Amino acid sequence: MRKHRRRTFALPLMLAELGMASWETIARRSQLMAEGRCSPAEYRKMVTEKLQAAQRTGLALALGGGRASPARLLAPWCGPAKANAKRLRRKG
Repeated sequence: MRKHRRRTFALPLMLAELGMASWETIARRSQLMAEGRCSPAEYRKMVTEKLQAAQRTGLALALGGGRASPARLLAPWCGPAKANAKRLRRKG
């Protein structure tokens, strides 16, 4: 019987997606700041999401005994970055 795993994407694709989503998120947040429309909640989100991703990456390292794949270590950063880009895109 085969063990089912959560689907992970190839590392180069993950890096490309993270790069594009991060670039878009930074640009959109910078625009909000420049226009004085960046809310306190958005500022908090900027900090807390990075802390959470760092914790999840650290946990993956600790549980993997140093053998965690690069894709698994990058995953906590990729999902939130793509979600932020999509959410901020709607704010216009």
